Amino acid sequence: MTATRPEPTTSAAEAVGLREVVEIRRTMPPASVERLPGYLRVLTDLAARGVTSASSQQLAELAGVGPAQLRKDLSHLGSHGRRGVGYDVDTLRERVQSALGLVVELRVAIVGAGNLGHALANYSGFGARGFTVAALLDSNLALVGTEVAGVVVEDVARLADVVRDLDVSIVVIATPGEHAQEVCDVVVAAGVREILNFAPRALQVPDDVELRSVDLGSELQILAFHSRERSGREAAGL
Repeated sequence: MTATRPEPTTSAAEAVGLREVVEIRRTMPPASVERLPGYLRVLTDLAARGVTSASSQQLAELAGVGPAQLRKDLSHLGSHGRRGVGYDVDTLRERVQSALGLVVELRVAIVGAGNLGHALANYSGFGARGFTVAALLDSNLALVGTEVAGVVVEDVARLADVVRDLDVSIVVIATPGEHAQEVCDVVVAAGVREILNFAPRALQVPDDVELRSVDLGSELQILAFHSRERSGREAAGL
C-alpha cells in the first residue's frame, strides 16, 4: 500500500497569512504567544454555542487570566473590543488563528508508532486546530506498512525523505528515550525547525530550532508532590 503524498504548494492567500504571522510573532512577547491557544479554545467554544460577542471580563474568566492581561495580549493582534459591546467572537477567533499560523495547513509527522504514537495519530483535535498528521514512522518493521488513522506507517530510515517530500512543518518525537536524540538530529538536518518531544530525555538542538518537551512522568511526579504537600497541610490543620 502506498500513501498518497500531497503536493506542497503555497497560494497567494497562504503567503499573505505567513507574512502576517511573521510580523505578529516579531512584535508579540513570548508570554503572550503562550496564552493564545487558551484564548482560541475559549473563542471556539463560544462560537460553537452561538455566542457572537463577549466582554474582556468574560473572556478573561474563561481563559483563566486577568482582563487587563487579556486586553494587552489581544492588542498585539490589532484587536480592540468595543465599549459596551466587547469583542466579536468570530472576528477575534480568526485573528488568533492567524497569529498562531493556523490560516494554512501545517503538516505533522509522528516518529514512533507505539501506543503513544497511535493515540496522537488518532487525536481528532489536530484537524480542528489546523494540523494534519501527514506521516507516521517507526523502526519496527512489523509496524511498517500498517495503517493508523488513515496514515500508512513508514520506515524511520526514510524520515529525512518523508519530511521533505510531504513538506512537514512539525515533527513529534514519541520514541523511547535512547533513540530520541538520533531522531532529533535527522529531523533538524532535514530542515524542520519545530519539534514536539514526548520522549523522556532532554534533547539538544541548535538555537534556531523551537523544541517543546512533554515528559508525562515528570508531570505526574510534580502532581504527586503537590498532593503530598496538601495532605501534609491538612493533617497539620493548616
